[in-house]
Amino acid sequence: QVQLVESGGGLVQAGGSLKLSCAASGRTFSSKSIGWFRQASGKEREFVAAVNWSGGRTYYADAVKGRSTISRDDPKNSVYLHMNNLKPEDTAVYYCAADDSGVATTEAQRYDYWGPGTQVTVSS
Repeated sequence: QVQLVESGGGLVQAGGSLKLSCAASGRTFSSKSIGWFRQASGKEREFVAAVNWSGGRTYYADAVKGRSTISRDDPKNSVYLHMNNLKPEDTAVYYCAADDSGVATTEAQRYDYWGPGTQVTVSS
């Protein structure tokens, strides 16, 4: 069993940056892939970024590619999402999720554990 908690969200001006953190409990964290998803008000949840168990493979949604970086720190049981040049359309609740398979995927239904989310609001 893995429990995930996101942090780092908040209110930021357009063009600014944020570092979202996903802290996990459990000794098997290093074997799992981690994904970030987001859901804006009135919209469906969408994929943002993912990293596989080793950190050797990463994937990004086109909407954030080039201005976001996902990374993991296994000794700290944490995964981070750095986002730069934030836009108002990045406003959403951001969720991290863990997949027991260890394979990074963009498909939300493949993930086994989810955090409660952290709100990111980008003002114009």
